[in-house]
Amino acid sequence: MKAVKLESERLVFLPLSLKHLSQEYLDWLNDFEVNRYLESRQGYNKKLLENFLKEQERKDILFWAIHTKEKNKHIGNIKIDPINLESNSGEYGILIGDKSSWGKGYAKEATSKIIQYCFDTLKLSKITLGVVSENKRAIKLYENLGFKRERIVKKFGVYDGKECDSIRMIKNNYE
Repeated sequence: MKAVKLESERLVFLPLSLKHLSQEYLDWLNDFEVNRYLESRQGYNKKLLENFLKEQERKDILFWAIHTKEKNKHIGNIKIDPINLESNSGEYGILIGDKSSWGKGYAKEATSKIIQYCFDTLKLSKITLGVVSENKRAIKLYENLGFKRERIVKKFGVYDGKECDSIRMIKNNYE
């Protein structure tokens, strides 16, 4: 399954590819504030990012670059990966890397569009995600979008200098 071009009111979603290699993208990945709750952390260089993007292009994966319609600016990425065919579910992840785009509702708009696509077009039964317990803004967003807390994974990892739990969340289709 490959990502296809999608659009929402203010955003365009393009399959993530090597054409997204940029200094801005690299800067997001090395910005502590941007990646403080991500599993991939600082330490990227241009070659590592280039290799990562090439690898994503080769995969059958639902991985989009999020662009604003107004300026065609790449502001982040969103993915559903992996997709579990047995349970007909997908694992969600998002990064709004461009800090000037924070607080404008882009994460909510992007998440809504991608989940709608997964449910209505791909006919997935559910979307799951994991969120670090300290990431209160993300938890609030997911709950507002209809995700329910499923379970807590204790001592999941060290984030922002302290050991944190991960909250596993789920959104079922047809709810």
